[in-house]
Amino acid sequence: MGPYAGGPPAAALVVPPHELERFRGREIARAGVIAVVIVWRVVLALLAWIVAPRGRRIADAASDGVVDAFEILGPTFVKVGQLIASSSGVFPAPLANAALRCLDDVPPVDTRQARAVVEADLGHPIDALFASFDDVPLAAASVAQVHACTLHDGREVVLKVQRPGIFGRMLVDLRTAFWGARLLERFEFFRVANATAIIRDLHAATMTELNSAVEAARQETIRDNLWQFGDNKGVTAPEVLWDYCGPHVICMERMTGIPLDRFDEIAHHDTRMLIRRGVKVWIESVLLHGPFHGDVHAGNLWVLGDGRLAMLDFGIVGELPPQWRTILREMFHATLFDGDFRKMAAGIRALGYTADVEASDEKIGLDVAAALTPVLTQDLGELRLSDLIMALIAIGKQWGVASPEELVLFGKQLGYFERYATQLAPGWVLGQDLFLFRNVFPDDVAARVAQTGLELPE
Repeated sequence: MGPYAGGPPAAALVVPPHELERFRGREIARAGVIAVVIVWRVVLALLAWIVAPRGRRIADAASDGVVDAFEILGPTFVKVGQLIASSSGVFPAPLANAALRCLDDVPPVDTRQARAVVEADLGHPIDALFASFDDVPLAAASVAQVHACTLHDGREVVLKVQRPGIFGRMLVDLRTAFWGARLLERFEFFRVANATAIIRDLHAATMTELNSAVEAARQETIRDNLWQFGDNKGVTAPEVLWDYCGPHVICMERMTGIPLDRFDEIAHHDTRMLIRRGVKVWIESVLLHGPFHGDVHAGNLWVLGDGRLAMLDFGIVGELPPQWRTILREMFHATLFDGDFRKMAAGIRALGYTADVEASDEKIGLDVAAALTPVLTQDLGELRLSDLIMALIAIGKQWGVASPEELVLFGKQLGYFERYATQLAPGWVLGQDLFLFRNVFPDDVAARVAQTGLELPE
């Protein structure tokens, strides 16, 4: 039906490079616009606060002004707001609270524009493609919006449709942000945190996210990996329907459920098992399969009517290098079974992070373990994500290198799970749950189960 019928061609899965360090006329003009809009909205917010403070602090008013500017500046800055809102321990509380509205739907694009994108991508009129097409989107985000449709054979599906012109706008914004990050790296905190590398990673992730064929292919891969070991029946992801996919459109089966953070609405389910099953498949994808869901906020984790947990929206997918997967496996193994972090340290040495550090493998292993094991050995609800990230930055500073970005990515996703676990499974200790690692360390888990008589759930 569409250009990717039967699966995308190899060329569609290639993400061409786009120069990030360019800073010319469009970027200079955009930097000026960004500065003016932020200053303008903050000043307006402060003036309104002076007239009517309504019990708020000046920091609250200024933060509201910054987020007002983000919404005016568009998708890239809405994404920044989402990052701030979802990592509240890292950013000042007033700004994190103000940024919560960035998690809400943004205004959708005009219906005619959305239809034009679909018809241009798939090469047929909407009526020829679908028995019904709902012009009012189910959700509208910064990069794309989702429309409910019915195929002519009666199947209920959804279409994820990119906003027109989004690629060029975000590329200019990222180039401008990279220039800003270079300026910020004059300060030690941003230099050690490797601000420019973070923008490089965001740039690479965004260029990939804007390639719908890559996103759909990753969704299909992760979905297939869920059941590779014959278990994980309680977790699913939507099936991709390639016949109705194109460069800016993804078609998938429609799922109906409740976001994982609507705690009261899902209380009738076994919420402890929900979070355990979700973390189990995520851990397996990180440590065993490679590609893993890189944005596990509650809007992307739904509880379906039949009690299964559904993973949605694969716009951001990470994949750790094999060396880091080995290091993390050693870390989990040491935490679960023998407390020996020397193998983990040897792996870190092999990456070159500690080339100039005069310390034994045991000492290096203990340094890293001290930063990470709080996530794994205590109630997740007691962990502040900022503590984890600052510990990683401190280790980088101690070694004279940038903080290990792969571990920061790992920690950010655990930060999402910490919030859910507080409500869904109080007292649950991720790093001591053998169920999560049944497929990662099958022999060790089987031996421990036999030794203790523990019964693991299906």
